[in-house]
Order: sequence, then structure tokens, then C-alpha cells
Amino acid sequence: MLKSDYPYPVKIGNPVEITINDFAQEIIKFTGSNVKVIFKPLPTDDSKQRKPDITKAREILSWEQKIHKEERLKITYEYFQITPQSGLGCVT
Repeated sequence: MLKSDYPYPVKIGNPVEITINDFAQEIIKFTGSNVKVIFKPLPTDDSKQRKPDITKAREILSWEQKIHKEERLKITYEYFQITPQSGLGCVT
């Protein structure tokens, strides 16, 4: 963005939509956890869709996601495995 003369916000993210439940199930499977997903009512102002339109990012910045979801999950999981809880702002 700094090298672009486009002055407006540009959405970036994963244009493939997935439900929170599906994502939770992927995390549970990946980590080998036996936790259960707890369903609660959505807040009234909750966004019903989380699929960014990254057309401008592609056109203006020549940007698009390069790391697949499975690899991002692995990287994130490994990060949290080596990061002490104190470094995460967790209350113990």
C-alpha cells in the first residue's frame, strides 16, 4: 500500500468463506483435541458473511493469498506451541 498511490482502504483476506463451525472442526482435527464446540446465539449486530472481496487488492496491489489455509493453521499452531502463555497476555 505504501508504494501505491491508491488512497483508499483495500480489503485483504481469504476469499473462500468457511463457517466458524467448520473451522473449529478443522482445528480440533488438526490438534487432536477432544474439546466440544459450544454454540451460543449471535450478537444482533454480527456480520453474517465474512468473505472479503479482494478484487481491488488483486488489481491495485497485485496481491492475493499465497499460503493455503492448512499451512496457515500449521504455522499458527506451531507459534502458539512455542510462545509462553505469559507472552500471549493470558491471565493465569
